Amino acid sequence: MKRQRLCIYPQDVSNILGKSLSQSRRILACIRDSYGRNENQYISIREFAEYTGLDEEDIRNQLT
Repeated sequence: MKRQRLCIYPQDVSNILGKSLSQSRRILACIRDSYGRNENQYISIREFAEYTGLDEEDIRNQLT
């Protein structure tokens, strides 16, 4: 059984959206803000998908 990642990192956001690394950090900060997370908490792939409107499976396929 293959292990699946739960969280998404700025480099992943950069690769998926074609944004710079610093812009990807800002996007994740906005997502944290909208979900009421602290700055040291992770963002799940599901939350990223909901926020961006992208399909969760498409995101997971990009991460592999």
